[in-house]
Amino acid sequence: MPLPTPIPLRSGPGRWVLAATVLGSALAFVDATVVVVALPRLAEDLGARTADLQWTINGYGLTLAAFLLLAGSLGDRLGRRRVFLVGVVWFAVASLACALAPTSGALVAARVLQGVGGALLTPGSLALLQSTFAGEDRARAIGAWSGLGAIAGAIAPFLGGWIVDSVSWRWIFAVNLPLAALVVLATLRHVPESRDPRGGRLDVAGTVVGALGLAGLTWGFTRWGDTGRVTTDALAGLVAGVALLGLLVVVERRAADPLVPPALFAWRPFAATNAATLVVYAAITGLGFFLTTTLQVVVGWSALAAGLASLPMTLLLLVLSPTAGSLGTRLGPRLPMTVGPLLCAVGLVLLAPVGVGTTYLAGVLPGVLLVGLGMTTLVAPLTTTALAAAPDALAGTASGVNNAVARVAGLLAVAVLPLVSGVGSGLTDPAVLAPAHRTAMLVCAGLMLAGAVVAALGVPGSAEAARPPAAQAPGVSSGASSRRGAGGRPAGS
Repeated sequence: MPLPTPIPLRSGPGRWVLAATVLGSALAFVDATVVVVALPRLAEDLGARTADLQWTINGYGLTLAAFLLLAGSLGDRLGRRRVFLVGVVWFAVASLACALAPTSGALVAARVLQGVGGALLTPGSLALLQSTFAGEDRARAIGAWSGLGAIAGAIAPFLGGWIVDSVSWRWIFAVNLPLAALVVLATLRHVPESRDPRGGRLDVAGTVVGALGLAGLTWGFTRWGDTGRVTTDALAGLVAGVALLGLLVVVERRAADPLVPPALFAWRPFAATNAATLVVYAAITGLGFFLTTTLQVVVGWSALAAGLASLPMTLLLLVLSPTAGSLGTRLGPRLPMTVGPLLCAVGLVLLAPVGVGTTYLAGVLPGVLLVGLGMTTLVAPLTTTALAAAPDALAGTASGVNNAVARVAGLLAVAVLPLVSGVGSGLTDPAVLAPAHRTAMLVCAGLMLAGAVVAALGVPGSAEAARPPAAQAPGVSSGASSRRGAGGRPAGS
């Protein structure tokens, strides 16, 4: 099928296309974060243990990260609108299952399914914008999509906290149903279908091996933290996870159309940028997981107040990112990607003492502001370098890989941090959580310092130096690029 004739962004159909893609991607993006606000209430209502709460987050993150790149290829092959619609409907049905879940096990199972739906719809939203609009309209549409998505991220903690306090945690899932219905109607009526005429093979083997490897690691670390010792099944999960991720490298090297071309990582700036992404986004996920829970369980704040605590960080990203992007262009990526994590590390150290009697203005806001400034300094150069450090033909693949790396970082952070912080099964016990929070914040600060070191040593001082020396990475099929060109929201969004 040829690409559809471009339509004007300011036309009625153009606005509906933008609305449908923004709402669709916001569903998946918001549900990846808003559940953290509800964790203490989930534990109370469902009798959930710490491991159950971890899997409530990681069940979603695991399938979303594992199937994201394959879903982009699937949309290009079968039709972007079709796969996007399947993803939205799937996501809505899984959201209903989450809202009705009678037990923590049922909730985790529904969240796993919800992540599959999120993976199907997330890459399709950006791919539909790319195929529907052209020229300046395309740039404006993608800019609006990113900006409105950031606004959704700013609203999510407030909305989630208000819903949890005013109605029930179940409604943070049920509210997805009318929004999904609106997305489906708008997509059916106004969004044209498109496919990639170059086709290509689906890397199912790579996807399955990668998903199983991540699942093994997640299971092993979560089980270890829950029991407080390395049980036989925890060790088996860790060993299997490492072995399968090692096998993934072999599978991708032999694949005709690999989801993650190994040759990309042979270029030092690309490898360093993604290594920095891994540790930085692990730290940010750990911050969100522990701070929001500690403010409710230890300090005694409401879900709404805890959700609003990090709002300044999101607002700084929203307001100052364009300026930071321009500054990063002039200075080159190395300096902001080194200074940004250092600012975040200081902010995380300031947030370590949060506990009984903490006030927002003195105990929370300074740290949140510093983390926000650090992330604002870091995100735009990181995303730009992740794209620039790949051949032009693989820019879409590079974006998808960087986004997947950020999601895997969050997945591993939620699995590992409760273990290393010593919280064990006491995430809802104030006496256990208070010292564990302090440890977790210091560990996250250490991860930020590691990100600064990686950037200082591996990221070039100029955008031009980040570009690979050849127009095409060796051993990589150029036809693979656009099929994964909508790997989803950039890591920093």
